[in-house]
Amino acid sequence: MLSDVTTPHDLDDRVRETLAALAAPPRRRDPAEPVSDGATLTGAQALDLFDAQVTSRQLDLAGRWLRSFGEGFYTIGSAGHEGNAAVAAALRPTDPALLHYRSGAFYCVRAAQAAEGSGADGPPGATGMTAQDGSVPADNSDPTGPARRPDPVAQVEDSPATASAGGAGASVDGAASDGADDARAERPDGIRTAGSPAGATEGSGTTDRDATADPAAGPDAGRADRPWAYAVAARDVLRGMVASAEEPVAGGRHKVFGHPDLAVVPTTSTIASHLPRAVGMGLAVERLRRRETRRAGGGVRIGSGGGAAHAPWPADAIVVCSFGDASVNHASATAALNTAGWYDHTGLRIPVLFVCEDNGLGISVRSPQGWVETTLRSRPGIRYFAADGGDLFEAYAVATEAAEWVRRHRRPAVLHLRTVRLMGHAGADAETAYRSPAELAADLDRDPLARTARSLVEAGVASGEELLARYDDIGWQVRRVAEEVIGEPKLADAAEVVAPLAPRRPARVSRAIGDAAARAGGPGAAARAEAFGGKPPELTGPLTLAQSINAALADGMLDHPQMAVFGEDVAAKGGVYGVTKGLRDRFGPARVFDTLLDETSVLGLGLGAGLAGMLPVPEIQYLAYLHNAEDQLRGEAATMQFFSRGAFRNPMVVRVAGLAYQEGFGGHFHNDNSVAVLRDVPGLVIAVPARPDDAAPMLRTCLASAAVDGSVCVFLEPIALYHTRDLYGDGDGEWLAGYAEPGAWVSGHVPIGRARVYGVGSAEDLTIITFGNGVRMSLRAAATLAGEGVGTRVVDLRWLAPLPVADIIREASATGRVLVVDETRRSGGVGEGVIAALVDAGYVGAARRVAGVDSFVPLGPAARQVLVSEEAITEGARTLLAR
Repeated sequence: MLSDVTTPHDLDDRVRETLAALAAPPRRRDPAEPVSDGATLTGAQALDLFDAQVTSRQLDLAGRWLRSFGEGFYTIGSAGHEGNAAVAAALRPTDPALLHYRSGAFYCVRAAQAAEGSGADGPPGATGMTAQDGSVPADNSDPTGPARRPDPVAQVEDSPATASAGGAGASVDGAASDGADDARAERPDGIRTAGSPAGATEGSGTTDRDATADPAAGPDAGRADRPWAYAVAARDVLRGMVASAEEPVAGGRHKVFGHPDLAVVPTTSTIASHLPRAVGMGLAVERLRRRETRRAGGGVRIGSGGGAAHAPWPADAIVVCSFGDASVNHASATAALNTAGWYDHTGLRIPVLFVCEDNGLGISVRSPQGWVETTLRSRPGIRYFAADGGDLFEAYAVATEAAEWVRRHRRPAVLHLRTVRLMGHAGADAETAYRSPAELAADLDRDPLARTARSLVEAGVASGEELLARYDDIGWQVRRVAEEVIGEPKLADAAEVVAPLAPRRPARVSRAIGDAAARAGGPGAAARAEAFGGKPPELTGPLTLAQSINAALADGMLDHPQMAVFGEDVAAKGGVYGVTKGLRDRFGPARVFDTLLDETSVLGLGLGAGLAGMLPVPEIQYLAYLHNAEDQLRGEAATMQFFSRGAFRNPMVVRVAGLAYQEGFGGHFHNDNSVAVLRDVPGLVIAVPARPDDAAPMLRTCLASAAVDGSVCVFLEPIALYHTRDLYGDGDGEWLAGYAEPGAWVSGHVPIGRARVYGVGSAEDLTIITFGNGVRMSLRAAATLAGEGVGTRVVDLRWLAPLPVADIIREASATGRVLVVDETRRSGGVGEGVIAALVDAGYVGAARRVAGVDSFVPLGPAARQVLVSEEAITEGARTLLAR
């Protein structure tokens, strides 16, 4: 029991006193009966949900207890939000969920559902709790034993993703209505939460213990012989609190609600930045459902080659994501809700249930009265539902209605769940500094545990004494598990911490490219010839950078059936610079499509699509447009494998047109040269192709790495080089290059983190290290220096993250003089990373930088005053040589 834990307002004591004061019910109700006339929730099910609420509350108390002596590291709790147990019960355990940090009761219910095998489908790739040796325990009755689920990392590495049989709902011809209606017909009327056996009939409202229960005996008859249904969930949560390396999803890296066996995708966002991903998941689920089904079982299948995978959820799944009321004001929430409504307005279906848990506070800032409801109700294209989250019976009824509506119509809805926040925002939050005693007392009177208990007594399901016994019993169980997880190992070194961040398997990536080449030159040759109009790009002569990227995208679409290209103006227009021209005509609007003009949503669609098994290639029209959406890369994309130990991945190749040198056209929005924020994101791959013959193999590498390793890649394309043809003089065509035939793809493979070196003259006097536009300028400057008798090595980094450090050190040491040509800004630019790499490696030669000025790029000729020029490169080289 955790009654000795000091909490604001002695919440534990208040709950116990409330339960003890409840009288015995005037008459007993059979637990198999509905809790009231017209209800689908039975007494037994309501008791199970009460247990989930109690488990969540006791976990919050345990978090404070652990923190009190330095063994707990997370105290943001779910107290007051336990009504989300009803939301979990209204869903299927195979519906993917993205949960905010007050979702303890939801997680408990979902874990119990999965362990019991309840719902229309089992969780993806799981058959309940499994021992680490692969065996299934005889029962799950030991709440103090270790959590028995397979290692998610091993699952991802060794087993292909599998889809549970989706039953009705999938359509071969893409029609949406018939399958959706069938899905609703199969929706269970009731729930099977803890205590419901795997063989129970959905909607029957009975369990094994219910069938023989004597109503007069009370709900706890035989309770001592019954396992604590939420033991595994509790252990998961407690392991997160103590940062245990044995925590099943994040492995001690963060306290999250997530598990691959439960279809719960871990989120660390406190500002609703997971909502755009949820919209992307919904769009992907529905597109894949309409596109193709498995002939046996009805699950969704995506292609058959080039890294194709199966969708991880049933065809009729819906996506659920929860967030707090304060987050409704955040840009990412606004973007997600707007995008869901925008697509619904256009006729595209997105089966997402948004759940706004509204306790009226964002830490200390109040949501104005009526603001959240007005905001959510006003969203076009999104159906509004509302319920009192403190009333378990009402919350379940409305959540069931909302979930069924989304599942049937495949359209977005929002459930506005009114809740209360108890025990403050977190452990260190002193609410009395900003809330009045009367306000705090009013919230305590709305405690959902006390309200559920009163409802159970009034319904004749249990007495206060029985509910108090359940409360105390679960408290002791939580305390026992909490004491055990304290001693579990923590992450021990940096290598262990970063292991799942961005796995690199270059040999597999190389093999994937070889396999793609074999398909393109063999069984796929005819389809490839047809896609290119009978004339593949290797037969069309030298190509520009833009043309080479276009051809590589087409080859990627042919080899990766799950690949989709999307963004602003990419489809009908073919991109602002023509890079995606003709792709929609070749591959159809389902795989090449325009989006609304919102970069956060563009990236969110990619994040969700990647998680759903696709290979998304979103385009950000200009580098400057990325900055208002970059948290989708930093906080969402790059963290997914890190905080799930690789159990979840969002492979993605983000194409970005950027950098400067458009002769001053468009000013800084079209000539942005800032990449520091991208290089700061751990695990992110940044590719910058300068030449056509590098662009295609580098793009193939990014696609293969995304498919094989789940990599998140940014493919930064220098706008000024898109259509450049000449290098030294007008008409020389030296910047054009031929496109490699499939048979040459392996020999021309460009691994991540490998540079390209050009020798000019003797190549013995000077090393210039550069990238992007700097490559062309440096080669021209090197030609000038060659006329003065200076031999130069020009190193094209090609990859800004990870930097090709070995190549940098080798080429710098070859001459002992290094000029770093950095077209980004002097402060925070790429050059700083190059110089740091040299220093770290003990380089003792001379070094100098030529970099852009710390300024935004102005309009017109003034741009030349702040950007690197050929003249500046030449003069920098001469100064370095004169030392």
